Amino acid sequence: MLKVVKNIQKRTIFPNLAAQAGRNNTIFTYLCQELCIPDARKNNIKHIFIIMATSTIIIIVIAVLVFWGIGIYNNLVTLRNNRENAFANIDVQLKMRHDIIPQLVATVKGYAQHESGTLDKVTAARTNAMNATSINDKISAENELTRAMLNLRAVAEAYPDLKANQNFMQLQTEISDIENKLAATRRYFNSATKELNNGVEKFPAVLLAGMFGFRKEPLFDVGEAERVVLDKAPEIKF
Repeated sequence: MLKVVKNIQKRTIFPNLAAQAGRNNTIFTYLCQELCIPDARKNNIKHIFIIMATSTIIIIVIAVLVFWGIGIYNNLVTLRNNRENAFANIDVQLKMRHDIIPQLVATVKGYAQHESGTLDKVTAARTNAMNATSINDKISAENELTRAMLNLRAVAEAYPDLKANQNFMQLQTEISDIENKLAATRRYFNSATKELNNGVEKFPAVLLAGMFGFRKEPLFDVGEAERVVLDKAPEIKF
């Protein structure tokens, strides 16, 4: 008896299902009809499917945006670290210059006591440069010190005996050597700074750079007038 019932079900239900599936546009509608789900429940199920699909799309979009933001942040951090590492090479030369300046000032003072104003400016500029902490503060302070040193050099030109002093000549040679090394390290630092600035200003990083605390950074530029004098430094004879 059971076999007869099963055969009847196979012959009636499954052919009806196949025929009904061919007449409907979606599997969802077909299943709802065969399961005799009321229209209200059909709408609820549709809403659930729509919400799930929408939620999945939103999650995927958010994940893509998060990974995109992480990539931009990591790239900017790398560029900032490159700039800081480049300045570390400059810092070594600056400290060497700081060590020589007191000797140079003392030597000039012995021959040009009336130039105390210029000497005091050099000393004050050196103190400010040594007390600066951030890279940008150091750049500003060191540029001021460079200008003070150029004024000191101009003063020395007016004192032949000072120019002929062996100690002064030795100190000037050391200063010139440091300035040459500084010029090379500044070029590398400025190159790293330009890369960072490009990374901050280019789209789409510009949309997030400010939010992450990144901004356009200054170059270590001593100025056109100062650069001309510094470039001639190795050729000066005392």
